[in-house]
Amino acid sequence: MKEELFKKLNEKQSRMVEIRRYLHEHPELSFHEENTAKYIADFYQKLDCDVRTHVGGNGVVVTIDTLKPGKTLAIRADFDALPIHEETGLPFASKNEGVMHACGHDGHTAYMLILAESLIEMKDELTGKIVILHQHAEETPPGGAIQMIQDGALDGVDNVLGIHVMSTMKTGEVSYREGAIQTGRSYFKLKVQGVGGHGSSPHMANDAIVAASEFVVAVQTVISRRLNPFDVGSITIGSFDGKGSFNVIKDSVELEGDVRSMSEETRTTIEKEIRRIVGGLEAMFGVTCELDYKNDYPVLNNDEALTHFVVDSIKSSAIPEITAVTRCEPQPPSEDFAYYAKERPSVFFYVGAMPADGHFYPHHHPKFDINEDALLIASKAMGACVLDYLKGETNK
Repeated sequence: MKEELFKKLNEKQSRMVEIRRYLHEHPELSFHEENTAKYIADFYQKLDCDVRTHVGGNGVVVTIDTLKPGKTLAIRADFDALPIHEETGLPFASKNEGVMHACGHDGHTAYMLILAESLIEMKDELTGKIVILHQHAEETPPGGAIQMIQDGALDGVDNVLGIHVMSTMKTGEVSYREGAIQTGRSYFKLKVQGVGGHGSSPHMANDAIVAASEFVVAVQTVISRRLNPFDVGSITIGSFDGKGSFNVIKDSVELEGDVRSMSEETRTTIEKEIRRIVGGLEAMFGVTCELDYKNDYPVLNNDEALTHFVVDSIKSSAIPEITAVTRCEPQPPSEDFAYYAKERPSVFFYVGAMPADGHFYPHHHPKFDINEDALLIASKAMGACVLDYLKGETNK
């Protein structure tokens, strides 16, 4: 069956590229992907499958039911873009000003559509069910994954697999890691309220900038002095809004920060310590503070047994375009696929998509691009896992 599937994918490779380029030209931001969702749903209209639209918002769930007993595997591809002005100079660059597919989600959708079409054509040879999760809003909290889950996208699903193409990894390489593989993320906004005044009379005011600056310095000690040195965590103050006149003492300042961690225990510790520092700030400077602290995407954990299955499936399939299957280091960014992994044993792995000349830009860069050969590789790697899964290889 793999030979048959791979033959179909080879024959349809040019269509994958065409779809990717069309989507790249017409990107849409998270929670605003109406046209993309319609494009995806329309693709399936004449195919032998069940299509459910507006799942959790703009999500599309496609079910391929073989009408034969077996397990149910979900495979996921996201389709939102980013608020970035594209600078690639590609002939198929974004036509939507200030919006760009700068993370590869256009490629995810393109390979998944063609893979799904090919699996539908082979459904008489398969058992069980395949659920295609075309997910909106991966880039922006609360994220489309949790919304789709709440709307029943995982009902009856046993396991979930996902792929991300990576411009930073060589094309031809597939990378994986069991356990914690991508960070959990938190966000906070802090307003420090003091008393404004004239720069010549600081004793008659209470300088919010001084208090807020102390917070910026003190909060870094959470990582260096409150975490076990073997734990992973980071705190970034990305916004400090203290702009005013040079001779006016600011009465209030607003800060915004980003927190990353690789375990729920670490995430809890960081939040507790930040809240404690905020309390100390009020006592030390006599200011009042308003802290809005939100935990969003959890740590992404790959199921160990299922990870081994994925690796064995890809290696044993002898896919000619794959030059190496390697265990990689954990990845610093967060990913809302983590919500699926909290609900079902899941695996998220990576397909290298570095341009052929070796010169690449990282994800979310205005010049980001992928090697389109990665689309065929992703479709074959995921397709091999699907076929092995449905014939019961995971039970061995």
